[in-house]
Amino acid sequence: MGDLWTLFCGESNCSDTGRRTSSFSFAVFASPSSCINHAFLVCFDILLLAMFVSNMIQKALSKRVRIPPRFQGFSPLQIISAVFNGCLGSVYLSLGIWILEEKLRKTHSVFPLHWWILLLFHGFTWLILALIVSLWGRHLSKAPFRVLSIFAFLLAGTICVFSLSPAIVNKEVSLKTTLDVLSFPGASLLLACVFKDYKDDESEEIVNGSGLYTPLKEETPGNSEADSGSFATPFATAGFFSRMFFWWLNPLMRKGTEKILEEEDIPKLREVDQAKNCYLQFLEQLHKQQQNQTLSHASILRTIISCHWKEIFISGFFALLKTLSLLTGPLLLKAFVEVAEDQKNFTFEGCVLALSLFFGKTIESLSERQWYFRSRITGMRVRSTLTAVIYKKQLRLSNAAKMVHSPGEITNYVTVDAYRIGEFPFWFHQTWTTILQLCVALVILFQAVGFATVAAMVVIVLTVLCNVPLAKLQHKLQTKFMAAQAQRVKASSEALVNMKVLKLYAWETHFENVIEALRNVELKCLSRVQLLKAYYSFVFYASPILISGATFGACYFLGVSLYASNVFTFIATLRLVQDPVRFIPDVIGVVIQAKIAFSRIVQFLEAPELHSGNVQKKNSMEIVDHSILINSANFSWDESLSELTLRSINLEVRPGEKVAICGEVGSGKSTLLAAILGEVPNTQELHTFVHTLQIQVRGKIAYVSQTAWIQTGTIQENILFGSEMDTQRYHEALESSSLVKDLEMFPHGELTEIGERGVNLSGGQKQRIQLARALYQDADIYLLDDPFSAVDAHTATSLLNEYVMRALSGKTVLLVTHQVDFLPAFGSVLLMSDGKILHAAPYRQLLTSSQEFQDFVNAHQQTAGSERLTEVALPRRCETSTGEIKRTHIERVFNASGHDQLIKQEEREIGNPGFKPYMLYLNQNKQFWLFPIGVLCNIVFSVGLTLQNVWMATNVENSNVSTSQLIVVYLSIGCTSTVFLLCRTLLMVSLGLQSSKSLLAQLLNSFFRAPMSFYDSTPLGRMISRVSSDLNIIDLDLLFGIVYTVSSTAAVCVILGVLAAVTWQVLLVSIPTIYLAMRLQKYYYASAKEMMRINGTTKSLVANHLAESVAGAMVIRAFEQEDRFFAKILHLIDTNASPFFHAFAANEWLIQWLVTLSATILSSSALCMVLLPRGTCSPGFIGMALSYGLSLNLSLVNSTRNICTLENYIISVERLNQYMHIPSEAPEVIHNNRPPPNWPDVGKVEIQKLQWEDHAHKRSISPCGASRGRIIVDGLDISMIGLHDLRSRFGIIPQDPTLFNGTVRYNLDPLSQHTEQEIWEVLAKCQLQETVQDKEEGLDSMVVEDGSNWSMGQRQLFCLGRALLRRSRILVLDEATASIDNATDLILQKTIRTEFANCTVITVAHRIPTVMDCTMVLAISDGKLVEYDKPADLMKKEGSLFGQLVKEYWSHFHSADSY
Repeated sequence: MGDLWTLFCGESNCSDTGRRTSSFSFAVFASPSSCINHAFLVCFDILLLAMFVSNMIQKALSKRVRIPPRFQGFSPLQIISAVFNGCLGSVYLSLGIWILEEKLRKTHSVFPLHWWILLLFHGFTWLILALIVSLWGRHLSKAPFRVLSIFAFLLAGTICVFSLSPAIVNKEVSLKTTLDVLSFPGASLLLACVFKDYKDDESEEIVNGSGLYTPLKEETPGNSEADSGSFATPFATAGFFSRMFFWWLNPLMRKGTEKILEEEDIPKLREVDQAKNCYLQFLEQLHKQQQNQTLSHASILRTIISCHWKEIFISGFFALLKTLSLLTGPLLLKAFVEVAEDQKNFTFEGCVLALSLFFGKTIESLSERQWYFRSRITGMRVRSTLTAVIYKKQLRLSNAAKMVHSPGEITNYVTVDAYRIGEFPFWFHQTWTTILQLCVALVILFQAVGFATVAAMVVIVLTVLCNVPLAKLQHKLQTKFMAAQAQRVKASSEALVNMKVLKLYAWETHFENVIEALRNVELKCLSRVQLLKAYYSFVFYASPILISGATFGACYFLGVSLYASNVFTFIATLRLVQDPVRFIPDVIGVVIQAKIAFSRIVQFLEAPELHSGNVQKKNSMEIVDHSILINSANFSWDESLSELTLRSINLEVRPGEKVAICGEVGSGKSTLLAAILGEVPNTQELHTFVHTLQIQVRGKIAYVSQTAWIQTGTIQENILFGSEMDTQRYHEALESSSLVKDLEMFPHGELTEIGERGVNLSGGQKQRIQLARALYQDADIYLLDDPFSAVDAHTATSLLNEYVMRALSGKTVLLVTHQVDFLPAFGSVLLMSDGKILHAAPYRQLLTSSQEFQDFVNAHQQTAGSERLTEVALPRRCETSTGEIKRTHIERVFNASGHDQLIKQEEREIGNPGFKPYMLYLNQNKQFWLFPIGVLCNIVFSVGLTLQNVWMATNVENSNVSTSQLIVVYLSIGCTSTVFLLCRTLLMVSLGLQSSKSLLAQLLNSFFRAPMSFYDSTPLGRMISRVSSDLNIIDLDLLFGIVYTVSSTAAVCVILGVLAAVTWQVLLVSIPTIYLAMRLQKYYYASAKEMMRINGTTKSLVANHLAESVAGAMVIRAFEQEDRFFAKILHLIDTNASPFFHAFAANEWLIQWLVTLSATILSSSALCMVLLPRGTCSPGFIGMALSYGLSLNLSLVNSTRNICTLENYIISVERLNQYMHIPSEAPEVIHNNRPPPNWPDVGKVEIQKLQWEDHAHKRSISPCGASRGRIIVDGLDISMIGLHDLRSRFGIIPQDPTLFNGTVRYNLDPLSQHTEQEIWEVLAKCQLQETVQDKEEGLDSMVVEDGSNWSMGQRQLFCLGRALLRRSRILVLDEATASIDNATDLILQKTIRTEFANCTVITVAHRIPTVMDCTMVLAISDGKLVEYDKPADLMKKEGSLFGQLVKEYWSHFHSADSY
């Protein structure tokens, strides 16, 4: 072995220097001329060649791949890499051959081998790798050659470091050293070719068999836009240099200066960044995780990491490169100071150092930009994934889970939590890079001040340790804050959804107070969170002063000399690491917020889902004996099985059979339909956890829900419901659903936009649109849940004949109804009671065999009041009036064709609003004076720090100032400055809390005082996004965004001032550069501002669709439209992500240009310092200037990033301000015109010449109180009193029964004005006492949001209970008993007549029996008063509209046998 070593090295010498190095040391190993070093590099070359050959052999044995034509030809990057590295390898070979030739010529021997064999091996290896990988890399397997390129990169970096270090020390540069240094950029080009320029193509995915994105195109063949890549972002096809310098963004930035950017101007995302790809990738990785374990917090986190580990690794590489390049600055500073002290090592060393400084700062900037940009992309993809996963989950959420996760909370998971987690990848690498920077900085500090560094390390460790318990406290406070925020958002969402009901009951003030009380709890938590964050900020801003003081004190006691080079090397290093250290509070906050948000989302994803395995569904209608079959099944909404909802259900429905389902309120009729749909858990399945097939459904289902679910969009879109347009079938659906006449009334006909939840439609119109939607689907089985309760008798008869009997002839129909007169038309009638099917038989058979059914029918006959109708003849309807009405409608269609739609596109600010939104935020409660004082404190702090360093620069080498005096004064200035820092922090926190509180108070007041026309035309998602995500930004981010912007901008100004003060000549470069930077910022803002505004409006679209889908999840599942709705949310996610992606790319584009300019200023300043005659600047001031200048890049980046981030944050204030000045409705109270306390005491209502504006139909306009019309109640014009006084004196039961999240007691008496006994008495009168008593909690029984755990009829009874408790002199019933069975209706009508015997009762009803006991009847048609008289007189009147309705009702009631 020794002989071999002798042959390689010759006489056991390890270097050419002649020194004996028999013992191994790192210095010998690192020496570029040592044998050990050469042997190591030869072994590395052999390893690379072995890897290359094995990969080539493996590739040759694998299946041959045909390269598509689009991959032929070479990119500029490939050509540059091949030429550069080819030349480098050739020179290495030539040098090795020349050395071998010289050795043979001089010594006639090839020994020792180590010099020439190293060069030959290295040259051959480099030449092969350069040509093969650069030019033919696309033809090879990607993974092995990526590993190969990384090894080559590491080898080149090692050789470069080994060769460069001795060259700098010995001031000798050889040809080999030059080649070794050049090998590093060559390896970088090689790495760029492999990772950047070679795109993974579809052919390789097919060959590997593990392509992740191949199935995506197969699943969506119709997605031509995504597949074709039309108008895709230029980033998708950008080359290496274009991506590194963000040149691909130039066209969009240019367009932003030429016009106001609109949504269609923003390019689409790359396919790999689209939500669908992210979601499928997540599912693929999650499936792998779930093979080993169940769904858990850890498994979801691992899944997300496994989806994005490559992106995380690459961004981490750039973070490492940025950190290392940043810390070369202090070493260059030391060299500059030595040059200034005339300790030059070679001529033009100053110029070389200035050029090195420029390139070092450029590399630092490029790596940081890629780090931030790629982290943002990862965060965006994570956010898109979580949004898609949450949406998919809510489509499968069980009823029990909905009790825990309300619609408002689900929206909050997307609008707040997913966005918080999406921000985390941006901060992830900041955690370990900060630690790495501190470690490397300590090494540099040790070289500068020796063992005094221990003092600095002790202060750093103590600072971190002291903050560990505070971090735990912050986690606790943050958890409390987010829980309080969720409660407030939930209450706000519920109030905004049900604003109409709140106004009708005059409860808006109470609910506003409830939200404000929740807000006060939230603000208490917020104030503690922000104060703790302010403390963190103060400690870490002040820590450099403590560290420097401790270090200089240690230098004094240890006797370490202080002079310009080591002092300002120390200060420069400290300045470079203090910004990352200052980010520690933000990193801690982001980690805590992300952890809490992630826990909430995981808890939601772990929630129970619907178990539909017990329902066997087959869409084919082959020859079968039954369409629906249920065998002895028990069902319960409550998964705890404490109470069965349906018991012993046996049901068989044959194809084409018509089945009516009837029964009293709460008997389980709607639950039976839900069970058929698979919505209600089967108790046997819950007991055994085994899927049973107790329900069989054969055929496609169409479902009409009892509570109409209408999407935001046109009437046509609601009817088509994703199906293709079939004109004939579409018009048949309209005619069968009795919608033709209604469409003529709308200004845009079938293309009229419907407001959210169908606010501009009547209850009957909503139900008929649902019926048309179901009919258009051409299903086999129709489940109709009481659709006729919202329409009049004439329309109900028409629907029965034209829709159920004619259009659905041959279809299987299950109809839930309370209208007994329709039952004879059905082949079978199911009578339900207390969750059981009592009887199932034809109408006549039931009537003779079932006493319960006889009682049910008799109750209807008593309600009908037949004794008063038998003598009335059936008059003929006036034909002329119908013709006139039709002509009027046609005229309205033409006249209204130019009217705007009800739902407008969301508004956004345009252009640059200047400081207006900032003033709006800062001047809340007249607190603006705090801001200039805070800014002044910050300026004093910055000036103080500068004076510290001026004192040090002036006196560090002044023999008249002792070391102790130097350190004491330095520390005194720093400690005094921190007092102003503390004042600034506390002032700004106080200002931020006051502004947040005031802004929401104004927004809530605007919302609660807004007229209903605003809610009719504004989707809920737009309002929810204001009180959730936008307010969250204002609460947590905006305040410190302003603080950091002021601080970083002041730091940039101070640095430029110091550089100019030391070398005024730099002003010749800096002034034009600063002007250019300002122009660049203006150029940037033209595009970036609009992109962030578009991001805000498109975020509302995501929230809207989510909220709408949560409300209609049951309908979506029934029609099996989950995939279509999921595809829409994916499209909306991408629509929102695209402006966000291009906005943060534009941010990096701007910073890249600005940092290049700052590097120019710094290099020019450094060059001036070394070129000026000796003595012009003292070494101390040169060290001080450069210590500031080295942080110019970092400070400018932070300043620009903070300004851009602040500009994005302030958009939230703009968005809140848009809804803070909604035109208000009439005053709540008019103090000089309040009604008497007992008003109304008589109940007389007079309506005089009233006309009203209908926003949906745009009829004639003359609001109440105008000269042409008014309403007088007991002699008082209601337009002259306040709305609260008016609404609170009336009792009303609205058409849509609404319950609130809370208890039974709270829903009946939210203002706590009545005793428990009074509430129980009212429940007894409403037929709810027994139901509530059966609940364990009684009056404290829970009511979930929307009251979904109570039936529709029970909800209407609750609303009746509210009216009974209020005991108003005037009671308005708007379809109050439409969803109640006749027996209950009869009891309630008697209750109303008894309880309100001396009151005025105004009843709006479609049920004729309901209004027969009324004193007077007012008949309305097409918005016009047709007749007004006593019921008996109207029935006798020829051509009476009311008489016609009565006769139609009574005729089909008496003609039941004809069916």
